[in-house]
Amino acid sequence: MRCVLAGVGVAALGFSLGGVWTARADSRPAPKGPDEDGTKPALVKIAGEGMMDSHAFQYLTELSDDIGARVTGSPAERKAEEWGVAKMKAIGLENVHMEKYQLWRGWTRGTAQGELLEPIRRPLHVDAMGWTGSTPAGGAEGEVVTANLFNIDEEIKNVPKYSGKIILVVMRGAPKKNVDLLFAIFGDFLKAASKAGAIAVIGGQGGSKASGMNLTHTGILGFDADFSIPVLSMTAEDQGQLERYIESGRKVRVRCTVQNTFTKGPVDSANVIGEIRGRENPEQVLVVGAHLDSWDLSEGTTDNGTGSASVLGSAEAIVRSGMRPRRTIRFVLFTGEEQGLDGSFAYMKQHQSEMANHLGDLVLDLGQGPVKEFQLGGRDDLVASFRPFAQSLWSIRDIPVNDKVESGTDTLPFSMAGLPGINMDQDSPEYKYTHHSPADALEAVKPEVLAQNATLMALTAYWIADRPERFASPWPAEKTAKMLRAQQQYEMLKAFGLWKFGDLGAEDKSRNEPPQN
Repeated sequence: MRCVLAGVGVAALGFSLGGVWTARADSRPAPKGPDEDGTKPALVKIAGEGMMDSHAFQYLTELSDDIGARVTGSPAERKAEEWGVAKMKAIGLENVHMEKYQLWRGWTRGTAQGELLEPIRRPLHVDAMGWTGSTPAGGAEGEVVTANLFNIDEEIKNVPKYSGKIILVVMRGAPKKNVDLLFAIFGDFLKAASKAGAIAVIGGQGGSKASGMNLTHTGILGFDADFSIPVLSMTAEDQGQLERYIESGRKVRVRCTVQNTFTKGPVDSANVIGEIRGRENPEQVLVVGAHLDSWDLSEGTTDNGTGSASVLGSAEAIVRSGMRPRRTIRFVLFTGEEQGLDGSFAYMKQHQSEMANHLGDLVLDLGQGPVKEFQLGGRDDLVASFRPFAQSLWSIRDIPVNDKVESGTDTLPFSMAGLPGINMDQDSPEYKYTHHSPADALEAVKPEVLAQNATLMALTAYWIADRPERFASPWPAEKTAKMLRAQQQYEMLKAFGLWKFGDLGAEDKSRNEPPQN
């Protein structure tokens, strides 16, 4: 989720901001890159500050080691908000403040223990999923039986068979629905299993198995979703053993003790905001963001301390360069992302009257790796305009551009508003291990990669905000709905109750039907 080296700095950094100008078949001029649109001198200065004097890793170290896990609505998350405000003020941002909103319900992790009783006896490595319930205080034990995620509709119909059992979710055969829908329906299964009297569910993130290395992975199981039944993530190694026992026909019996706590009502949270005001059109706003909240099995470094540190590092690089863009850059540390993008949805609601003047948002939230792709959140009309800028970064990294919608982070609310929710996709192969796991710690991050990502965020933000032509305006609802359907987002958004467009964008099948005689 950095004007010191102007002329000489380009050579020293290996940084080139050359644009590309080619004639187009329809005689329209090609989109302009930094060489042609006048933004290059400022970008060179920002690049020098970002690459040669970055404090991003320092910010990440403080966030990881001094604050640590930051579950939304917790005292640690409030401490992180105060830290974010202090950092933005120290950097020199303007209009620094918190924007409060409420989370539907708070949750605190307690203890989670598992023990295999039959056919052998040994401890099991488990952790509770977020916003899930507890066993009786003394624990509970039962026979382990499987439920097939890929046939979840049938499992819901036959849920009485799970009474008094511990459910182990497996994936057998081929899925009958897409993965997003399975994730949504999994919540229905948990509610049905709880009502039927199941003891607990070993189900991980939407029924998926952990990634290995004896790690568990926590997380929430829907958008603003909580469940009274205990739901556990188990290490892949332990789960594999249970599956082998069951497949061979051996009886498996497990004891688990899970103690978590819910609040009785809503809890407060807040987004942290600071700005670099535009010099010509301050009312036009580009949001640059990442989520400040995290899960609680470790320090929350790669999800999403790296994004938060990049936001602060990018802001600092621009401020220190002395450059002020034509339009406002609003830096936002969202909270509540892990519970269902609550902070970014709250931002959209609180700033609804300003949306016509928003240019979009730019987010980094995919681990610890270098930026590998710019995804423009469904705005295929902007790819050609953006590509010359991306090509100007060739000496830092070759970064392709496409119009993909990333629905798993704070870009989604902006894409749903018809704006470019720009995701800085990352090459993070180790993220599958650190994601929501006990390994999500500072040791997973390379300072030089973080500095580069923060610099790329700064350059992208400044170019969008400073180019002579406005980069984007929001699409109307019908065009947005059609795009979201084309991007395969409709079923997922509908399943989670997020689809707000009714029948807009749906294909009119009557147009394709043959005329009646």
